[in-house]
Amino acid sequence: MRISSVRSFLMSCPLPEPLHMPFWGGERTIVKRDAMLIRVETDRGVIGHGPGPASEPAQRAIETAVAPFLEGKILEDPDALRASFLEGPARMHPEALKPYCAVEIALYDALGKARGAPVSELIGGRVRDRIRLYGSAGMYQSAEGYAREAAAIARLGFGAYKMRPALGPEGDMEAVRRMREAVGPQVELMVDAHAWWRMGDRSYSWETVVELARAMAGYRIAWLEEPWPPEDHAAYRRLKEKGYVPLAAGEHEPGDESFLELIRGRCVDYVQMDVCCQGGYASGRMLLTEIEKEGLRFAFHSWGTALELIAAAHLGICWPESVVEWLEYPCYSHGGRPGMYPFPLADEILDEPLEISAGQLLVPRAPGLGVKVNERVIERYPWRPGPWTWFRLDSPAQTLYVSSDHSLKWAGQA
Repeated sequence: MRISSVRSFLMSCPLPEPLHMPFWGGERTIVKRDAMLIRVETDRGVIGHGPGPASEPAQRAIETAVAPFLEGKILEDPDALRASFLEGPARMHPEALKPYCAVEIALYDALGKARGAPVSELIGGRVRDRIRLYGSAGMYQSAEGYAREAAAIARLGFGAYKMRPALGPEGDMEAVRRMREAVGPQVELMVDAHAWWRMGDRSYSWETVVELARAMAGYRIAWLEEPWPPEDHAAYRRLKEKGYVPLAAGEHEPGDESFLELIRGRCVDYVQMDVCCQGGYASGRMLLTEIEKEGLRFAFHSWGTALELIAAAHLGICWPESVVEWLEYPCYSHGGRPGMYPFPLADEILDEPLEISAGQLLVPRAPGLGVKVNERVIERYPWRPGPWTWFRLDSPAQTLYVSSDHSLKWAGQA
């Protein structure tokens, strides 16, 4: 079976109105959400799909380096194809490696369909059929707003809720207190503090972060995520050694070497990775082996569509829950549900909704990824160039843009 075509489609889902969210050091604006759908077709008519990094540079890399390499190749051993790509095109186009790993998900989907096997059986072998989800929302709101949303998401059946505090130290503590009161002792709470180092001159100091971690321990949070700039592994290790709360990080690691430093340095309790833009199944399998050796835990970063969720889940169920504990489930507000903002493309990319029961995603045993992709979304959500979100800082006055590539802290500066 030969690969006859490799294509990638960029899509944009604009918000009805720009979302302006003030925070302690400025204001964040979100105007749309983007997505990439990758489509691989073989000479036997088998079609594989996968999610990709939703950016024009990633699409160019697929068009100029990945597709010309793959088209005409025999699809039998994706690992061998990747090794050949690393020895060939990746040397001339190193920026194409991450997009290649996203395309590889679609290769596995096609190969699984051809062999009648689920992707999980091709990338290691599943050891379970489901994976725990945590409901992720909580975008820069009042303490009361966080508490209401936490309770609403818990009522949907999720056993955990993640929020993003940005109210200032006292306000952030008040939000955690109110959330715990709202959901009771059984629901896990994750605090994603990525805004604490994105506030310019008002970013939290080391002393403030330490005091907040100590205080939040009293409310038994599941973890404190990215409370410090992600590249400062030494600071994470120092904070972890204090033992106040579990720490989580990883979505901004630029490559395997920095991930291994984070893991082998035992800088965090939970390592996070996005299979869509941080190395796909190849990096995921390697890193999970190291995470298990170090006695750490893994929690997927997943911030896009249902196709991204199911692609990650197939990798996650190849490991026991003692290693891969959580899969992030972004909660969007379309359809009258509680959540951040509407992003209907996230669900519409699949013909049928994913099967979720008691806060866990049931991973199908059907061939490939086990889902049917709705390609009509390509025309329904045409690509709109430009950034999807940015931070306006008060001091120093500047605007910083965020990329769809989660391994990058910033996409640029104006």
